[in-house]
Amino acid sequence: MSSHHIVRDDQEPALIIANGEACSMDLLNQLLEWSPHIIVLDSAIERVLELSIKIDVLIGDFDRNFDFKKYEQAQYPPIKVIKVDDQNSTDLDKAYQYLIDHNFRAVNVVWATGRRADHTFSNLTNLVQVKNQLQVVLLDDYSKVFLCPTTFKKWYPKGTPISLIPVGTVSGITTKNLVYPLQNESLTLGYRSGSSNEVKDDGMVEITYREGDLLIMECFD
Repeated sequence: MSSHHIVRDDQEPALIIANGEACSMDLLNQLLEWSPHIIVLDSAIERVLELSIKIDVLIGDFDRNFDFKKYEQAQYPPIKVIKVDDQNSTDLDKAYQYLIDHNFRAVNVVWATGRRADHTFSNLTNLVQVKNQLQVVLLDDYSKVFLCPTTFKKWYPKGTPISLIPVGTVSGITTKNLVYPLQNESLTLGYRSGSSNEVKDDGMVEITYREGDLLIMECFD
């Protein structure tokens, strides 16, 4: 996977490692190369330590009787351990809030899909909660997922699989250079989505919409 699949900004993005299906080491190493701040969710800590990844922050509700000192001293400098007792947010939500509180603007997230379907669905749809505060990209070996801005333009090669998935209802969607175009149309989660579309010709894909929250999924079959 080439580097243009990674969030870049004037501030290099942080990296969150969740606890879903592991991605390839090629993808993980590429993300680690560009991510100076590594956050791990509590349930993934043992898996991550086995890979000898340098961790900056371990965060979660630690509802499994975690030994704080054990993980603080697992690396040097010591890992910063943050316990957040709020049961109304997921551990991934807690990591997003940590980044927002520390003035990060962008983050890549891996191991957030696969395994439990409820966790995957929640991790994908919860992107809308931080849309005005944090640029989030979820990546695995098969896809890149991010919230589409209301006006979106990007160059793609012909045949690139692109899915447009609404979170709730999205109205006024118009697309250019997709095989199945939309012209001022609506998509609604569970009723009509824009899954399995593709780029018509080499060149710019343009997407605009009026209201709602729209996920773009770039897929790599």
